[in-house]
Amino acid sequence: MTQPTDEHSHTDHDDEDGYRGPASLRLESRDADPLEVEVTLRGHFEPLDGRYHWYGRVAVHAGLESALGGKKATALLTTPHGEAVGELSDVDPWGRYRIVGTSTPPFAVGAPEDLTEEEIS
Repeated sequence: MTQPTDEHSHTDHDDEDGYRGPASLRLESRDADPLEVEVTLRGHFEPLDGRYHWYGRVAVHAGLESALGGKKATALLTTPHGEAVGELSDVDPWGRYRIVGTSTPPFAVGAPEDLTEEEIS
């Protein structure tokens, strides 16, 4: 049986916002100076819980690996567009830490058509 097609069906990237670029990462409960890192972030509004969820990866950074050694940590992430507290965890095989947070993200949120081609890719 053939399934009907929906010309308005969502893709994985519908309703997502994002940021890619430099950021400052201040680890909670550490006296060290903030780390200057590169991040790739995305986010979306989740209607089931009524909150904005943002997430992404922090590029490999020797200072971050030295401070955490693969363990979880809470950090303040600051970009040119804002700041937010997130949780660092789940180091991938390439040494990049995952960062996640809820509520106001550390980047500008707008309609998907407002994102630049660089932010989307």
